Amino acid sequence: MHFIPASVRGPLFMIVSTGSYLVNDTMMKLATAGLPSYEVLFLRGAAAALWGFPLLFALGYGKQIPLIFDKRVLSRNVLELAAILCYVVALANMQIADSTALGQITPLLMLVGSSILFGERIGGRRMALIGLGFVGALMVAQPTMQGISVYALLALGNAALAAARDLAGRRVSAEVPGMIVAISAVVVVLIGAGAAHLVSERWVMPGAHHLLLMAGAGFFLIFGHFFIFMAYRVGPTSAVAPFYYCFTVWAVISGLLVFGQFPNTLAICG
Repeated sequence: MHFIPASVRGPLFMIVSTGSYLVNDTMMKLATAGLPSYEVLFLRGAAAALWGFPLLFALGYGKQIPLIFDKRVLSRNVLELAAILCYVVALANMQIADSTALGQITPLLMLVGSSILFGERIGGRRMALIGLGFVGALMVAQPTMQGISVYALLALGNAALAAARDLAGRRVSAEVPGMIVAISAVVVVLIGAGAAHLVSERWVMPGAHHLLLMAGAGFFLIFGHFFIFMAYRVGPTSAVAPFYYCFTVWAVISGLLVFGQFPNTLAICG
């Protein structure tokens, strides 16, 4: 795809990433009925690892597996773990519209961070585009925000940590393959979710349908990790960040096709 300009490849990767994450989230939502949250994260991580390591060998990256533990790769993925743990706790205790709305500040934080850390110039047109995307996402989510709670702060923490993760990802050496970074994220979250489960939950035996859903979620999770990392690696933040809001579009499509949730007039306008 090198014949496609980086300013186009980056947004394309972000669109594919948000779609992959949304398929993963949809399967996670279907699987969480009757299972503890961290157990679901652990099972999804185990499924992703079972998909991911054979994929690394198939792509010829077997000898580069030790790069999973590269210092900068791990730094990025520890932030990934912290963001996910914040999100899971927030989502379990808030309306999904509220937690979704708070998550929409991530592209704005990415722009500020890129400007400060990398000296990237952000034009007024792209700032306006991201602001418009933020407003549209709020129109879809329609949060109530009945008071600021510790869970709302965790949702904000998730957004900030997600931005920090992607900024840290830009410091990963270009010699590290994107798929190595994705599988490293899987391993770190697998270990973290397992530890959180042992500390705070009791094991519930999953059924066959849970395992099938986790297998699918794990597969799409790998590509969500891979493409969001590659989006910011190949494209400027100012070009990539606005397309983060494609997640909202995918979420509306999933709600309609999978859960029968037809958006109201305000959401359609958003």
